[in-house]
Amino acid sequence: MKTVLKFGGASIQDAERIRNVRGIVQSYQEKEPILVVSALGKTTNDLEEILKQWYQQNPIWKTSLNQLLAIHLNIATALSSNASHALQALFGELESFLSNENRSKTFDQYYDHIIAYGELASTTLLAIYFQESGLACEWVDARKIIRTDNHFRDVNIDWKETEHLAKERFHTNKLYLTQGFIGATANGETTTLGREGSDYTASILSYCLEAKEMIIWKDVAGVMNADPKLVPEASVLSKISYREAVEMTYFGAKVIHPKTIKPLQNKHIPLLVKCFLDPSLEGTIISEATPQTPYPPIIVWKDQQVLLSIQDKDFSFIAEKHLTSIFNLFNQHRVHIHLMQNSAISFSVCVDANPRVSDLIKDLSHQFDVVRNEGMRLLTIRHYDESTIAKHLAGNEVLVEQRSRSTIQLVTRKK
Repeated sequence: MKTVLKFGGASIQDAERIRNVRGIVQSYQEKEPILVVSALGKTTNDLEEILKQWYQQNPIWKTSLNQLLAIHLNIATALSSNASHALQALFGELESFLSNENRSKTFDQYYDHIIAYGELASTTLLAIYFQESGLACEWVDARKIIRTDNHFRDVNIDWKETEHLAKERFHTNKLYLTQGFIGATANGETTTLGREGSDYTASILSYCLEAKEMIIWKDVAGVMNADPKLVPEASVLSKISYREAVEMTYFGAKVIHPKTIKPLQNKHIPLLVKCFLDPSLEGTIISEATPQTPYPPIIVWKDQQVLLSIQDKDFSFIAEKHLTSIFNLFNQHRVHIHLMQNSAISFSVCVDANPRVSDLIKDLSHQFDVVRNEGMRLLTIRHYDESTIAKHLAGNEVLVEQRSRSTIQLVTRKK
């Protein structure tokens, strides 16, 4: 049975860390490993900026692209790798595309096509370096495996076809190396699975191949009950259930992509979260088993939130008919709701700040009055107690509060 290993951008951000990844992979040679790899470091951010420059017809995009190529070439040189020619060809292909494209497609189509080059470049570099250093591996184009629909930047997976393609391609006992985050439609258009979607790619392949286990390699000791950058006393959870992991990711915990858990749970595949900086650490195991002791409070902060208060123009009750219209518009604009609360005449939601929100408000305003509050923070505490709530609310004003037996959510802003 195969083991799926997922490495994110931080684990391969420079030559030293790529050598470290090679050592980890070497230790898994007997477990039929499949490597799923993200783009180097902050490459995705850099490509997003290049796309923006190109789309706005700012000629500086060529300079930015050459700077990104230089970063990749410098790492290849530090590894004594002969990957430079392949990387130059890959970036040349992207430059040619951008130079000759007539902008006849949607922005989201261009986004998926262009951003995918980050993963294509990183896996090309790693595959060549591994081969040169005596670690035989086979590079696989994920776009030939992960079949999706054409909802660019937020695709749905064709599970039946993807499973067929995966089993056909990964059928031998060897080391395979492929890209996270990217897939393709049936007619070959490149798609992406959403930001941080490499975890999801690994989960999809684990499901399709009925892997023995999936391991995500992070720069932290495991899944923690809070972001240690925000909560210094945060601690590692040695094991958590699939259900708890789903709840954590739904509410915004960033250690795992939200869609990762369900495919694994469906086939009872354990997920390990381990530290690439110290592979000897036990990390966290996510499985059917639940801890014998109660969970500590699990704290998630989400910044850059927008609070929308929606009210019928004639002060009618917000009833089922209104909610149907509202939810249809949220779905149409692909704006995800993190918290919702309604009163007799208003409906309030908390969402991520992104360009789609303005278009959503424009359409909502045909029927409703909409008040928009920006710069909000959403605090979610699972397994809360009053002392934990008080501690994390210090210095904050609460605009919306919602409680269940296990979870409290609060939309806040600094006083």
